[in-house]
Formats: sequence, structure tokens, C-alpha cells
Amino acid sequence: MTSTPSYSERLSVPLRWWVQATMMIATIWLAVAVAAPLWAAWLVALVCLAVIGLLFVGYGAARIEVVDGHLRAGPARLPLAYVGAVDALDPTRTRMVAGREADHRAYLLLRPYRKRAVRVEVTDPRDPAPYWLLSSRRPDELARALSAAVADSAAAAPRTDA
Repeated sequence: MTSTPSYSERLSVPLRWWVQATMMIATIWLAVAVAAPLWAAWLVALVCLAVIGLLFVGYGAARIEVVDGHLRAGPARLPLAYVGAVDALDPTRTRMVAGREADHRAYLLLRPYRKRAVRVEVTDPRDPAPYWLLSSRRPDELARALSAAVADSAAAAPRTDA
């Protein structure tokens, strides 16, 4: 049974990508219509539309959620018990952490159309990734929700000290 996420975001592609793809498909249609029968131009345009649509929907289907005691980012799951420091990054800091200061072992869920990100420290000694770097529309909100969920799960965990 899945509970309601305390945070949920889908990293869908921006509207401008759809507009640019539409203009590109119209240009392809026109180029084919000049050189071939109209039915061929429509066929090529429809195939291009289907391929681009599937690519955009697939690429933008990645989700970030804080739910059921886990941080879910795309296909990856991290139990909240192993979440360390959480930092919402500004665009400059995001570029630095994703570029010059990057660790090749880190888990990245980045989108070029999202300029800000959240860095999540991984405290699990068995996990080779030292941190996760996640693009976000609302990085401050994600960082707050994740920090609150970690605090709540720590408070709810049974104490083992005697």
C-alpha cells in the first residue's frame, strides 16, 4: 500500500521544446511536400511527431518523490534512514557540483532545462554513491520536505539504546 507522497514532482520537458519540435516538424513537412507527394509529407511528419513525442514523454517521465520512507528519483530508491545533509542549490552551485566538483560515483538525475538542483548526502556505508544530485523545479520545497520526512522517520524509529 502506497501512502500519499509528502513531495512529488515530474521532470517534464518544457513547453518551448514542444514548440521547437513543432516548428522542426513543420519544416520537415514543407521540405518533403516540395519534393514528394503530399501523402508522403504527411506520413513523414506523423512519424517524426510520434518519435519526438515518445522521446519527450519518456525523458520527462522521471519523478522525484518522498513517500513510504524513501526518496525516489527516477528508478532509484533511497531509504530515508540513509539520507544525510540535504542542500537546495542555486544555479551557480548546481553547475559546480554537476561539473568541476562532481564525483563520478554520485547518482545524478539532471535535466538541462532545470537550472537548480538538490544535493542529498547518502550515509549508507554499503552504497557507493556519496550523494545524489537531483534537478528540481522547486528545490527549496524538495529540501524542506525531505528534511522533514527524515526527521519524522528518525522520530518514529524504535530506539535501540538501553
